[in-house]
Amino acid sequence: MERRAATLRRDPDWWTLPAATGSWSSLELSVKALRADLAVRVWSPAEATGRVLVAHDGPDYDKHADLGRYVAASITAGRIEPCHVVLLPAGDRFEWYAALPAYGRALGLEILPELADRFSGGAPVVTAGASLGALALLHCQRRYPDLFAGLFLQSGSFFQPRFDKQETGFARYLPIVRFTGRVLRAGRGPAVPTTITCGRLEENLANNRSMAEALRGQGYPVTFAQIEGGHDWPAWRDALDPHLTSLLRRVWP
Repeated sequence: MERRAATLRRDPDWWTLPAATGSWSSLELSVKALRADLAVRVWSPAEATGRVLVAHDGPDYDKHADLGRYVAASITAGRIEPCHVVLLPAGDRFEWYAALPAYGRALGLEILPELADRFSGGAPVVTAGASLGALALLHCQRRYPDLFAGLFLQSGSFFQPRFDKQETGFARYLPIVRFTGRVLRAGRGPAVPTTITCGRLEENLANNRSMAEALRGQGYPVTFAQIEGGHDWPAWRDALDPHLTSLLRRVWP
């Protein structure tokens, strides 16, 4: 289990900033590789744009980390460019997000291409995910790199035997370890701007630091940030600014 500690938190400054004008819409994606339909929510700014931010665990990112509010406020403040925010539901996240080949194909061959066609004119998108959601994004990006303009990975479940023996009871521990090992051993990778954040109280801190070093050695422009807190939504929310802000400014200057 992840270690957590009660800390005194202050609301991020973007909570008090005015939000950019925009609207929410719903989209249903029929995903053949998963034999499932995904109910997707999309926030679009009033200003026309081809920039897209796609979030794994999207409904939870919005409910518990106020992702939509962060984006709308950051646009008004001039910190980031206007963009669509796509909230992907997790489905069976402990299966789908755990380095599952079928989900990687679904994301790479169906979900992201459909979203790009609809919202970015086919251009690559920036993606965000936490824990297993971060792992699943890297898993897909390694196979379908042309779909990704940037990766925002929070507390990724990049399990390694030397750091994560406590996770051996997880049903898909071995597939995750095998995937992580392949990435760590690779000489070069399909580089894309990447930001990794991880809380200083987390058991995942060592494997996230290791993954950041490996990706940097493979040519990824990596920013690694050790943040306050643990493996939880308040910590991930508080890291959106400045860390996601900086990534989006780098990808969308």
